[in-house]
Amino acid sequence: MNDHAEGWTAELEAIVSCSYDGIFVTDAQGIALRCNKSYERIAGIKAQEVIGKPMKLLVEENYYDRSVALMVIERRERVTINQTVKGKRQNLVTGNPVFDEQGNLIRVVTNVRDINMLVNLHNQFDETMRQAVKYKTELSQLSSLQMEEDEIIYCGEAMTKAITVAKKVADVNTTVLITGESGTGKELIAKLIHKKGKGVNKPFIKINCAAVPEQLLESELFGYERGAFTGAKKEGKLGLFELAHTGTLFLDEVGDMPTAVQAKMLCAIQDKEIIRVGGIKPRSVDVRIIAATHQDLAKLMREGKFRGDLFYRLMVIPIDLAPLRDRKEDISLLIAHLVGKYNRLYGYDKTVDPKLVDQLVNYSWPGNVRELENFIERIMVTSEGARLTTANLPEVLCSKDFLPKPGTKLKAAVEHTEEYLLAETYREYRCWHKVAEILGIDRATVYRKARRHGLLKNMSH
Repeated sequence: MNDHAEGWTAELEAIVSCSYDGIFVTDAQGIALRCNKSYERIAGIKAQEVIGKPMKLLVEENYYDRSVALMVIERRERVTINQTVKGKRQNLVTGNPVFDEQGNLIRVVTNVRDINMLVNLHNQFDETMRQAVKYKTELSQLSSLQMEEDEIIYCGEAMTKAITVAKKVADVNTTVLITGESGTGKELIAKLIHKKGKGVNKPFIKINCAAVPEQLLESELFGYERGAFTGAKKEGKLGLFELAHTGTLFLDEVGDMPTAVQAKMLCAIQDKEIIRVGGIKPRSVDVRIIAATHQDLAKLMREGKFRGDLFYRLMVIPIDLAPLRDRKEDISLLIAHLVGKYNRLYGYDKTVDPKLVDQLVNYSWPGNVRELENFIERIMVTSEGARLTTANLPEVLCSKDFLPKPGTKLKAAVEHTEEYLLAETYREYRCWHKVAEILGIDRATVYRKARRHGLLKNMSH
């Protein structure tokens, strides 16, 4: 019988020693009696440090934040808790009471499992999900980058200068501010800078600061921690700064950015760090900032609507895009390009009458390239014949009693009217000296205005 008992004891000893889980045993008073090698590995504690000591003392000495054995002794039932060992290791521990035949508690056997691996796996899963969201966003943005340089159609001096500056700054990681009226191609220039510098393998993330409600813009840009506010995703959210890491963040319509967000934006650009909404931990970001606006930021700054320090931070490299009415030499090229584009897109084989081109060149295009593109697509889709002529023009483009359309900015309307009067007067008298006399301005002024509107190149003397 004794041999059998001794053999059973040895077998139990071997089982306990071979267990992958940690096993820790105390008596009914909470005195540590023994532990296996797995426990030493998982807890990071040697047996001699704890064996023979009361669990209450070990808690007081910060070996453990709390003792499951003491809980079992108090409750006389199985207890499972998360336990912190020496202030750093996280373990899942289950204490099991052992009773004798009379129902007296004689031992507490604790099973210990390492949950640090589970925590790491959970963190890796969270990071994987964040990366998945990031790459999905990047891919959707990168799909819009499949543009070639020859898609920016130009031949005039104004656009040539802008493209030259864009190429020069592409390889340096400095901020760029692109200004110009709506529809002049600010986003195309931003994409060109990114493609020539960062390359299409890096993220190009765009946000329209005017399109996002003020109360949401900060969380969109900087992200938020879990539980940061009511309605927030429980896992938190990456902001666009983090999504654009190692790439470019394009701030379209930056002039509409709320002043409250401008301060945080300035810190992010200067320190290359962001803090999520509801968070305290700074996160490093390597992001190139390209901003764009149709507004006069200097005027907004003087009016107190835009921070001066942010204005000067964005204005490191300014690129101004001229409106289409000041790029008349580019209009015929754009028309040819757009007709070819929509011929390929819709399977057409349409051509343009030169008289129609002349008429379109002499229009002021208050909506700039965007308006021209929409117009070309519209007349190509709605025209019956294979040749586009002046018969396809809407009344506003061919009427002698020209009036700017409703919604046209006053400056654009004045420019448009001035151009119309110069062009129509010249067509009637075929002499710029006579135009100056009829319009009541001196000859130098008429030549200067005609040159600015591109009329000298498009009309013979």
